[in-house]
Amino acid sequence: MINFKKIFPFIIPYKKYAYLNIFFNVLYALFSTLSFVSLIPMMQVLFDQTKRNTVLPTYKGIWELKKYGEDYLSYYITNTTDTFGVGHTLSIMVAVIIVIFLLKNLSDYMAMFFITFLRNGVLRDMRNAMYKKTIDLPLAFFSEKRKGDVIARISADVNEVQTSFLSILELIVKEPLTIIFTITTMFTISMKLTLFVFIFIPVSGYVISLIGKQLKKKSTKAQQEQGIFLSTIEETLGGLKVVKGYNSERYFNRIFQESTQRFFTLSNSIGNRQNLASPASEFMGIMVIAILLWYGGHMVLIEKTLNGASFIAYMGLAYNILTPAKSISKASYAVKRGNAAAERVLEILDQENTIKSKVNAIKKDSFDTNIVIKDINFKYEDENVLKHFSLEVKKGQTVALVGQSGSGKSTIANLLTRFYDVNEGTISIDGVDIKDMNIHSLRDLMGLVTQDSILFNDTIKANISLGKHSATDDEIIEALKIANAYEFVNELPLGIYTNIGDSGNKLSGGQKQRLSIARAVLKNPPIMILDEATSALDTESEKFVQVALENMMQNRTSIVIAHRLSTIQKADLIVVMQKGKIVEQGKHEELIALNGTYNKLVTMQSFE
Repeated sequence: MINFKKIFPFIIPYKKYAYLNIFFNVLYALFSTLSFVSLIPMMQVLFDQTKRNTVLPTYKGIWELKKYGEDYLSYYITNTTDTFGVGHTLSIMVAVIIVIFLLKNLSDYMAMFFITFLRNGVLRDMRNAMYKKTIDLPLAFFSEKRKGDVIARISADVNEVQTSFLSILELIVKEPLTIIFTITTMFTISMKLTLFVFIFIPVSGYVISLIGKQLKKKSTKAQQEQGIFLSTIEETLGGLKVVKGYNSERYFNRIFQESTQRFFTLSNSIGNRQNLASPASEFMGIMVIAILLWYGGHMVLIEKTLNGASFIAYMGLAYNILTPAKSISKASYAVKRGNAAAERVLEILDQENTIKSKVNAIKKDSFDTNIVIKDINFKYEDENVLKHFSLEVKKGQTVALVGQSGSGKSTIANLLTRFYDVNEGTISIDGVDIKDMNIHSLRDLMGLVTQDSILFNDTIKANISLGKHSATDDEIIEALKIANAYEFVNELPLGIYTNIGDSGNKLSGGQKQRLSIARAVLKNPPIMILDEATSALDTESEKFVQVALENMMQNRTSIVIAHRLSTIQKADLIVVMQKGKIVEQGKHEELIALNGTYNKLVTMQSFE
């Protein structure tokens, strides 16, 4: 119920559908009971057991309601039969029974009609909330989670909540009301027989509850396993070249099949427990019916305290309890399974976003003086990546960060863009701490070109205009020209409207990188961050991209994280890093003259 309370806010926008569902479920429960009660007078007429009554009864209050109803019905049947004949009376009763069954089924359909809007609305809103939360959460969250597991939660688990967990809405209205109305009517027919039934119902309920134990635990394991094999699919498709290049198809196939085998075993166990619910509840119900037949038959034939027509209708009512009881037992198992899915969904939705804008955060729309990184410390997990790091980047400067892998260069880019937050120290722009700035306005000031060209399965225009959705075709073409990319784009069949495939796999590495640069150019930010933008390219592609980068960096403040030192010789300041600390800084010629770490790096790359 705790999980249901947390999901309840998603139901509130659709409360009118919930109310209409409850209204028609009440009608269904009422007509379901009346459909059996209406058989009593018809059977009494058939077996000539109707008590003759020629005097119209008078209403004497609610406590005499049952007697008044019986007397009025017997008066109506006697009067109609005497006037029109028994055939006419039977025709009216059959028509009444048909109308009651029609209203019962119509109410059932209308209840399901309205709950469908609620279920699908909640499904849509939960998926939207999950996706929004997923893209809002910091990168650190996804370094600990499998992407496939997150996909499983957004797709399968949310669907499980919709189909299973929301069955609690039916569980607390439709079926219980049907049972309450039916048992109330059974009491009016024979209190003695109904009390006898109540001795056996708790026994049946206990037997059925034993079947449902362990279901939630196994459901959680099954949903986790689904996340594992979806991750395997996602990783395999992402690294298909490596899988094939290293002839590892058999290895990944084995990993996937082991996961699906575990899912198969868990699913069978869960399914068999659920499948046992319906026959077990029906069997226990039939046991109660059999005992009723014996005891009720004794009341009709020996004690003569119950007439035959009432007993047949009573048996129908007793059997009428079985269907909702079966539904409740099945729904209770579904709720256990849905509860496990709800926990996994809520784990994402309840996840605290540690990197977000403060209340009344400062919105900056310009960069005027400098970026100051002051005495910062940062660690991803336990090991410090940056130690007491300080640096000033003045407006208009091109500052290059160089050093061996693992020296902390890319971490600076992650901290400037607030993909991660510093553990100690401050980063400020124009004297304003970036933690005090609105996170969207901070990132609006920056353009980012990464080592991996991140492109999406869409057109060139859509990919380039991510930073400026209102861009015209002419603006996009101008950005492509600056990025040295227009020539190859112009030769494509549909130009800027060409779809570039999944991750841009229809293009070469150099072409993809130039599109990434064009995207940054179109955004036209005052600060540009280039994170090893040419390290993955061949020499020829690097020349094209280097020209594009130089075009883009004109009149901008640029922070260049470089592996290839030939690309940063013209930088205003080169910062040499080693194990998270600055060991040297200056211009290219100054650092060469020092004959230190930078000179060694240049010499090593010259030999290469």
